[in-house]
Amino acid sequence: MEEKVSLNRKGYTQQSIKFLKSALTKDNIFIDTPSVIDWLKGQNRKVNVNVTRIRFEKLDLWHFDNLSLRHSTGKFFSIDGIKIDTNLSPISSWSRPIINQPEIGYLGFITKEFNGVLYFLMQAKIEPGNVNYVQLSPTLQATKSNYTREHKGKAPAYLEYFQKVHADDILLDQLQSEQGGRFFKKRNRNIIIKVDGDIEVLDNFVWLTLSQIKELMKMDNLVNMDTRTVVSGIPYGDYSAESINLLTFLDDPLEYGSISKKMLESYLNEDNHFNTFNDVLSFITRLKCNFELNVTQVPLSELDQWKITDSTIEHIDNKYFKVIATEVEISNREVMKWSQPMIEPAQQGLCAFVCKEINGILHFIVQAKLECGNFDIIELAPTVQCLTGNYNNEKSIHKLPFLNYVLNADKQKILFDVFQSEEGGRFYKEQNRNMIIMAGEELSLELPDNYIWMTLNQLQKFIQFNNYINIQARSLIAAISFIK
Repeated sequence: MEEKVSLNRKGYTQQSIKFLKSALTKDNIFIDTPSVIDWLKGQNRKVNVNVTRIRFEKLDLWHFDNLSLRHSTGKFFSIDGIKIDTNLSPISSWSRPIINQPEIGYLGFITKEFNGVLYFLMQAKIEPGNVNYVQLSPTLQATKSNYTREHKGKAPAYLEYFQKVHADDILLDQLQSEQGGRFFKKRNRNIIIKVDGDIEVLDNFVWLTLSQIKELMKMDNLVNMDTRTVVSGIPYGDYSAESINLLTFLDDPLEYGSISKKMLESYLNEDNHFNTFNDVLSFITRLKCNFELNVTQVPLSELDQWKITDSTIEHIDNKYFKVIATEVEISNREVMKWSQPMIEPAQQGLCAFVCKEINGILHFIVQAKLECGNFDIIELAPTVQCLTGNYNNEKSIHKLPFLNYVLNADKQKILFDVFQSEEGGRFYKEQNRNMIIMAGEELSLELPDNYIWMTLNQLQKFIQFNNYINIQARSLIAAISFIK
């Protein structure tokens, strides 16, 4: 058992200290951050990628049956049709396609200490739907169908480290959801393990500190969604306010009163919260009891307002997304050529947190969001999560809480503004604008019914449990850096 240390009635573990130290360490003994960008460009040049749109009839080993579009093995995933009924106004019933992938995959990092600092083994991984092909992914990123080699190809690199890991070497182990608006109750095992001995670093892998990973998240489409979801779950411990202030005197660079330090305080301090943990839990429970979500499978051919062509499944008004068919060739994958359906977005999305200092601690406006693929009705989401179609519509700007505030935010109040890709194994060139906005006295503490104030400390605690914090919120949380 790992030793538990108490500090002024607060608690942290040696494990959380190692994570925090890595998050505060910019210097890397192997590669500096600018060189990582050049390295990624070099990895991109090394690999041949060809993604071609094809007709559904040209998909190899995929076919339509009476209900779905599915693989002949019954593995990987299927495109199903569903009908949704809910008591959440203004729309109480609709139908649509959804990705059904019931198996649980690995999203995992190998970590190792060098000179007392924890490093993460990152992979330069190409997915067919990535905006820029190569992005930084976890050490292991594999569906169950892939790591059990249903594709008849090679096993993913480093798989054996995760399959044979001893319990004492697991630093983080969580089940986390994927996009509830695209997947039906999909979850992955987010896991971080440590190694002590020598480990071969393959050509498309690199050791980075947590601080570097967060720094790279400030740039468009460099760090993939799977990295972001695992990083979001990392705990940094609970400290007293006095102990947090001591961090100001570290050699590296927490500047007193800076936004970086305020973010760290919001992560570490479990006192002076506007709402208690039980308040938040009661808020979630009440909404889950009040909202109803009934999902039934229907044939794709019977979806209302959707049509099937020879190469797409699309909405009659060209809204939301299309299901397309693709043929893929990637020279460094376990299988180098295959075909598959993918989801192509009709428009970009917006995911934004609005935060405000309350009782001396940064709090974030969090919404309880119902999505048709959610495992348990609602998940906690960013302040604003919508498609661009929502805010191109003048009526929606005024109806959707905080959307107008985010779109018209003063540049000086924008703390984070970056385009981040969604998972390129299922989504074709999809990216969302990710933002964090700092509010002042102009924003009231009063919130609409489905919204609540939470600190990063509270959000991180709920991330530890299944199906509480959605992937859009986790993506934003992961990108929060503690160094200027």
